[in-house]
Amino acid sequence: MQIFIDETLVEKALPDIYSYVENAVKLLSKNDMTVSFAESCTGGLLSELITSVSGASAVFEAGFCTYSERIKKKALGVPDEILSQYGVVSEETALYMARGIKSFSGSSISASVTGIAGPTGAEEGKPVGTVCVGFCLGEKEETCTLKLYNLGEKSRDTIRRLTATAVFLHIGEYLQGLKG
Repeated sequence: MQIFIDETLVEKALPDIYSYVENAVKLLSKNDMTVSFAESCTGGLLSELITSVSGASAVFEAGFCTYSERIKKKALGVPDEILSQYGVVSEETALYMARGIKSFSGSSISASVTGIAGPTGAEEGKPVGTVCVGFCLGEKEETCTLKLYNLGEKSRDTIRRLTATAVFLHIGEYLQGLKG
């Protein structure tokens, strides 16, 4: 299933990133749910942010920083065929990463990110600021590609923080839509 994250909204929300993380922790707790992350281009930022919130230990299961292709395959079970056909920076890879961390952790929600934070690493059709995100939200699976390059020149740190903001915004929106 495809989702759309408005990069402009995410950029405006950047200063409030901690409020989105706190909201996600609160809603996870309220719904008696847990979360885990498989990260590449964010390098553990999702895990760092959630563990900065008091009460995270009740809802945060695991965070894997799977930077290399080899570890994406070994730790998360991303198939060679997916990496060969679609590449590391793809929605398909992001979905397998999310499935892999969910399978490992047993968490209610899992999210993954893989992308190009720059300033180098751009590929044909995938400029710096291309980030693919995967979610397993209960039984629902979703992916999207953030086109953060549409926001103009962004630093590596900003791309990573915008990505984290998008992930926590989406988790919060999903949890807000649940009854309970």
